[in-house]
Amino acid sequence: MIGVLKSLTATMGTFMRKPVTIQYPTEHRKVPERERAFPILLWDFNIDEPFCTGCHACERACPVECMTVTMRDNPLFAEGKSKRRKIIDEFYIDYGRCMRCNICVEVCNFDAIAMNNTWSGHELSTVDRKELILDLDQLLDLSKRKDLQAWDPAAETRASTEGRPQPPIAQVGATEDAPAAGEPLTVAERSAEEQDSPPTP
Repeated sequence: MIGVLKSLTATMGTFMRKPVTIQYPTEHRKVPERERAFPILLWDFNIDEPFCTGCHACERACPVECMTVTMRDNPLFAEGKSKRRKIIDEFYIDYGRCMRCNICVEVCNFDAIAMNNTWSGHELSTVDRKELILDLDQLLDLSKRKDLQAWDPAAETRASTEGRPQPPIAQVGATEDAPAAGEPLTVAERSAEEQDSPPTP
C-alpha cells in the first residue's frame, strides 16, 4: 500500500509540473556561460583592430590542424597608434574538423581567441562542407557585434591576480653584504655558505 501511494505521489508531481518543451526554432534554451561551441576571434575596440597578431601559436597547438594563419606588418604600429608590430592578415578555421578542445584559447598569448557560447555556434547545419570554413571577417563578426556572453576565462584569471601584493624586491634588514631573500647568490657567496654550514650526517 505504501508503495502504491509513493507511485501515485510521483505521478501527480510529474502531472502538476510545468511543461519543459521548447518551441524550437522560435525559442531556445539559455546557453550556459561556460558552454563552448567553436573558436572565434575577438576585436579590440580601443584601437579598432583585432587582438590577434598572427603569431601561429594556436595553429601549432591545434591537434586536428584546422587553422590557417598568416600575419603582416601592422600599419597602426608605424603610426604610433598600436603596440602590435604584427597583425593578423588571414585566418581560416575549418569548423568541420574542429573538435572544440579549447587548446587554442589557452595557448593564445594575447587573449585574442575565445569559444563561441551563443546559439550561433551550435546551429551550423549545412549541405556543403565548404561553408564550414570561416574566414577572418566571419570569425570577428560576433565580437564586433558584441553578441557574446560575459564569461571570459582569461578575464577571470586577470581579475583573480589584480590587487595581489607583489613580492618585495628587497626585504627589511637586507644589506649590501647580506642579500634579500629570493635574490640569487654569486658563486663565491654560495661556496662560502657551503663551507660555513655544518656537514650533514
